[in-house]
Amino acid sequence: MLVFKFGGASVKDAGGIINLASVVKKYSDQQLLIVVSAMGKTTNALERLTKAYVDQTDDMHDIFNDIKEYHYNILSELFEPSHEVFDDVANTFVEIDWAIEDEPHDSYDFIYDQIVSIGELVSTRIVSAYLNKDGIKSQWLDVRGYIHTDNTYREGIVQWDKTRASIGKDIPALLAKGAVVTQGFLGGTSENFTTTLGREGSDYTASIFAACLGAESVTTWKDVPGILNADPKFFADTVKFDELSYSEAIEMTYYGASVIHPKTIKPLQNAKIPLLVKPFTDPTAPGTVIKEDGVNKFEKPVIILKQNQVLLSVSTKDYSFISEDHLSEIFRLFAQSQVKINVMQTSALSFSVCFDFYEERFEKLLANLQQDFKVKYNNDLTLITIRHYGQNSVAELTAGKKVLLEQISRNTAQVVVR
Repeated sequence: MLVFKFGGASVKDAGGIINLASVVKKYSDQQLLIVVSAMGKTTNALERLTKAYVDQTDDMHDIFNDIKEYHYNILSELFEPSHEVFDDVANTFVEIDWAIEDEPHDSYDFIYDQIVSIGELVSTRIVSAYLNKDGIKSQWLDVRGYIHTDNTYREGIVQWDKTRASIGKDIPALLAKGAVVTQGFLGGTSENFTTTLGREGSDYTASIFAACLGAESVTTWKDVPGILNADPKFFADTVKFDELSYSEAIEMTYYGASVIHPKTIKPLQNAKIPLLVKPFTDPTAPGTVIKEDGVNKFEKPVIILKQNQVLLSVSTKDYSFISEDHLSEIFRLFAQSQVKINVMQTSALSFSVCFDFYEERFEKLLANLQQDFKVKYNNDLTLITIRHYGQNSVAELTAGKKVLLEQISRNTAQVVVR
């Protein structure tokens, strides 16, 4: 059996869903489990809705109405008004109505997961209904009953034994009856609350199902021809990799390559399942295959940009050296605030770190650090990571920019710039 994952760009409109169905038809002789992300930029819109609800701003209902209108316009292009999918989608959106009717009391991360998760629940309702309408027998599956996580909201940690048992118990029989359509990015807790697996976590969902089911392969369908050495939105002369090894792919995702979620590779590597990255606009194109013995050929350096970064420096209040005890406490506070470090550098009197900016987590971290340390920071920065850099790569990419931190090893250069 095969696992397919379709991202938001591939289902951003009615034409995208029609194309998805045409791709699926080419594999009608295979058992398929299909993981689908929220449509287009819906997750971004739901993030704005979450913030508006928590802040109780006047535009909250306008944001929600725009989200609903976007989805109903797609529905109207695909189905007759009497189709039952309209009720399914309306009933799903009601979960947000219930969530925002009272003033917020829970933590931001908990609220985020309950609201933002609706994007995947709606998109999969629409995709599954269209496949059935198009003659492709499919069943909608609520992933929250199969991928079990702890209560770490926005970064749910998978409980593998329970997840493996749930998937193994029910899914093979469902696959024997037709395609299974389910949500990426989501999990469920033992208290039946929704968790998310981290931004762009649908790839990870696909790899979890593949590992638990012993899939032949995972294919993630993208709006690019495969894995490129750089983001084509920022760089014109990109090159595609035909193959990559698991280890190189892990390195690239660790440093922030957005084409694959960082946690995706490990379950596949453990189970020796290849990952294919292919263009949904050209299903017959070879794309990129990631596998154990993948051959890594680097015609150009791999360039990874992470924007909206914070560079924070911590020092002691009495100007003493940064010791192992200090570092232990600093790392504890980062873990407690759920802030992941992208680059770190130590000097005699300070410890500097670069990380993604999430307002609520940053404010919590800052308050905790300032109790015992002096803290300085710069925000709205960019982290440039260059894998397999050439002699002039760093200079070319930092030309005209102010370099705030630089770290170079044998294979990787990282530079924080303004």
